[in-house]
Amino acid sequence: MSDQGSDSVKKITSFNGRVSKDGSGQFPAQKGRYHLYVNPGCPYAQRVMIMRTLKGLEDIITMDITHWYIHENGWFFDETVDTCTKDTVNGFKFLREAYEQTNTKYSGRITVPVLYDKVNKVIVNNESAEIMEILNSEFNEFCSTQEQKDLNLYSKEHEETAKELLGWITPNIISRVFRVRDATDQESYNQSVDTLFENLDRLEKHLSNRRYLTGKTITHADVKLFVALVRFDVAYYVVYKCNTKRIADYPNIWGYLRDLYQSPGFGETVNIEHIMKLHYVSDKKQKPTKICPKGPVVDFTGKHGREALASA
Repeated sequence: MSDQGSDSVKKITSFNGRVSKDGSGQFPAQKGRYHLYVNPGCPYAQRVMIMRTLKGLEDIITMDITHWYIHENGWFFDETVDTCTKDTVNGFKFLREAYEQTNTKYSGRITVPVLYDKVNKVIVNNESAEIMEILNSEFNEFCSTQEQKDLNLYSKEHEETAKELLGWITPNIISRVFRVRDATDQESYNQSVDTLFENLDRLEKHLSNRRYLTGKTITHADVKLFVALVRFDVAYYVVYKCNTKRIADYPNIWGYLRDLYQSPGFGETVNIEHIMKLHYVSDKKQKPTKICPKGPVVDFTGKHGREALASA
């Protein structure tokens, strides 16, 4: 007789702990206590990398970078490869070991990013959106500058608009590329790719008179959109067959992307090598030849001309 409600069979598919700035709970905010496991090829991990940099937490929260290739056992560490590191906390070979160390009954996917507690030797959280919120507010005491301490990407002034925008941007652009990728017949592909580009057209119009998504201020919505757009022309366009137009063919979106790339905290987290090799080489099913192309070469550093919108 099975007991579907018992703890012995309960499936653990994610970790959703919260760090607290007031010192309460299992995970109080402390300098040097927490660690990030990331890979810059993954857009969800890059979200967190950007937030860590924007808030000036590089010396407060340590970080390791996995290899871009996803092994049959998942993300792994290899310090012999440039821009990758070993696991400096536990010496694990595979990220899976941190998941199993936290809970032997874990049955979900082994994903990045991971926020890890070095004191309790457990994963605190592996949901990128939640980790972003934690870094935004719970470590302000330790931020490098007053400006970084005051930075709030979830301010009440812009949050309602940011959520409203993400309400259509997330399913129709950010996540839609994966629907295009996963299409198994022509009809579903056509529907998904049409939806994607209809909404890129909508975004192009939206950004015609706004520097950032909600206006003159960068919010978490911009971070979430940026990591999708920066991958588009170098990976999604070819690998996912999202090839009706490039981001470079949209004047306003292209300027917006360049503007963010050149803003502190954004461009330095972009690793084109990891992005391209993760998409072109790591997926054995889609890329059996393991050949990574030399191009395209995308220049994110050119003039964007969007400064005028800051005073519009």
